Amino acid sequence: MAPVPKHIAIIMDGNGRWAQARGMMRIRGHEAGVDSVRAVTEECARLKVEQLTVYAFSAENWKRPRLEIELLMQLLKRFLVGERDTLMNNDVRLTAVGRLETLPKYVLRELELTRKLTENNRTTNLCLALNYGGRIEIVDAMQKLAREVAAGRLKPDQIDEAMVHANLYQPNMAEPDLVIRTGGEMRISNFLLWQISYSELYVTETLWPDFRAEHLHAALADYNRRERRYGGLVDRLKPAKAG
Repeated sequence: MAPVPKHIAIIMDGNGRWAQARGMMRIRGHEAGVDSVRAVTEECARLKVEQLTVYAFSAENWKRPRLEIELLMQLLKRFLVGERDTLMNNDVRLTAVGRLETLPKYVLRELELTRKLTENNRTTNLCLALNYGGRIEIVDAMQKLAREVAAGRLKPDQIDEAMVHANLYQPNMAEPDLVIRTGGEMRISNFLLWQISYSELYVTETLWPDFRAEHLHAALADYNRRERRYGGLVDRLKPAKAG
C-alpha cells in the first residue's frame, strides 16, 4: 500500500442538502452524517492514520436558527456517549479544538468523560473542531502574545512563526497533510487556516452522509499521485550517465 497521510482533516459538508433532497429536516442529514464519521474513523484507525480532524461545528454555525443549533448540540451529546465503544474498540483517542468553554455544559460534560475514557488510546486521534474558526484561533493566539508584551515578558520583535504556533489551541497538532471537503464547494470555510498552509486539498461532489471508506481511499489515491513541494521545486531531470 502507498503511504497514508499522518493527519487528515475533513470539512464535512452536504448534510443539509442530503436531507432536503429526501424531503427531510436538515437535522436528519446531520444524524446520517454520524454514520460517515464512524466509518471514516474506523478506516483511519485501520490504516493507522495518526490524526483525523473533522469540522463538526464552526464558530459561524451559531448564526443558524436556534432550534437547529439545539438539535445539533443534542446530536453531539449523543455522539459523544454513543460512540464510546467504537472509539475504544478501534484504539481511537478523542480530543477537541476550538472555543470549547462556550459549548453547553451538558456537551462539555460528555466531551470530558469521553476524552478521559479514551486518553490512553494510541492508534488514531479523532479531533473534533467545535465552536472553531481559523481566524478566531489566530486572534486568540495574538491576544495571548499581546498580554505577554504588555506585561513586559516579551518584546514585539521576538514574535515569530514558532511563537504564534505555540499559542494556538493545540500547538502539538501536526499540520494536516490532506484536507478533504465533501459536497463539492470549493472553499476552506475558515478551517485550520494557520495549519493548512501547505496541505493538499481534495474536493469531492459526494455529500458527507454518503461518504464512506471507498471515498476516503479515492482521496488517498489522488493524494499519493501528487508531489508536495512546500514552496520549492522538484528536480525532474535525470542525472547524466557517466562516460
